[in-house]
Amino acid sequence: MTLLQIAYKAVDDKHGEDIVVLNMEGISLLADHFIICHGNSDRQVQAIAREIQDQAAEAGYEIRRVEGFDGARWVLVDLGDVVVHVFHKDERGYYNLERLWGDAPQLEVHEA
Repeated sequence: MTLLQIAYKAVDDKHGEDIVVLNMEGISLLADHFIICHGNSDRQVQAIAREIQDQAAEAGYEIRRVEGFDGARWVLVDLGDVVVHVFHKDERGYYNLERLWGDAPQLEVHEA
């Protein structure tokens, strides 16, 4: 299973909503893929972020950085080639990363 599939599965396992995967190759130097999703409460946002870290670490991947966990409004989990943005439902529309990175093609991710 690839890092992208592991991170996607972790989001899905904790019922992250409206999951969008953007192919950032050639668009951003930060990562090859962004996963954007939201949770409906602070607890769910934190549970999603924690699950991403747990599943990536269990598969042997390094968690480079986690930002915003305590506030649980926008948690960024940097896994290197994959960056996951976990928003609180109330914040997602405000930041609208899908529009900001509108030139990035969306991908369908299938769990292996």
